[in-house]
Amino acid sequence: MPAESLGGREVAARLRALAAESVASSAAAGITAHFAIVVATREESAAWYVRTLSAAAARLNIECEVLALRPDATAAEIMAVLRAQSADTAVHGIVVQAPVPAGLALAELASAIEPVKDVDGASPISLGRLMAGLPTFAPATAQAVLELLDYHGVELDGRRAVVVGRSLVVGKPVAQLLLARNATVTVCHSHTADLASITRSADVLVVAVGRPRFITAEHVRPGAVVVDVGTNTSANGSLVGDVDDASVASVAGGLSPVPGGVGPATTARLLLNPATAAAGGPDLG
Repeated sequence: MPAESLGGREVAARLRALAAESVASSAAAGITAHFAIVVATREESAAWYVRTLSAAAARLNIECEVLALRPDATAAEIMAVLRAQSADTAVHGIVVQAPVPAGLALAELASAIEPVKDVDGASPISLGRLMAGLPTFAPATAQAVLELLDYHGVELDGRRAVVVGRSLVVGKPVAQLLLARNATVTVCHSHTADLASITRSADVLVVAVGRPRFITAEHVRPGAVVVDVGTNTSANGSLVGDVDDASVASVAGGLSPVPGGVGPATTARLLLNPATAAAGGPDLG
């Protein structure tokens, strides 16, 4: 029996509805939700995503300002823009669009963003608060994974979760979010020995490695839920995930599609966060 498709479009619709409620609440108080995206790359995939995000924000009546810098901008130049946006009381959310210029680290740049405006949870303070279990904005993709699992009724309490990938954008934060939901979590990476023996122990397997069709049926326990966070361009130009869906679908109990899974939920979550910030939350004390 083929795996259940864990689609993200319905999840995204629910998140957009929540964002619309927050935007309306803010508007009633005379506040217009304002979102700033700082871009220092000319990669077309990043430009496409920024256009998509801007258009989606406009449909929700969120003001979205794109601040385009040179692709060779220095850390000092980027951080100066981030500090200026943080100091602007009209701005409620700030994101640094990846990729950042060569030799720079996203977390270092994001340290210039005030935590209450760090709506993609990229700064060391936001990541530290996440690890400590304190209120914060988590990275939107990691949040989207949990939104997807919740929407499809996947139980996490007491379950064995394995995360393949240890990035600060997905792997590490999604592991923290799963821990906070009382899952028992293992994080695997490029130095993990006998990967398949570990991934086959998972009730819930989250894959975020940036390698097309890397996870195959041999990595998956029959009936497991598999969340594919990968977005890779295949030789023919189509979008494929980190999971070989053709083989894994015959083994897994549930599998998120690419495209149409985590991606739409991530975009919607990234819009909900500045809408939430404009409405006054989360309270970071």
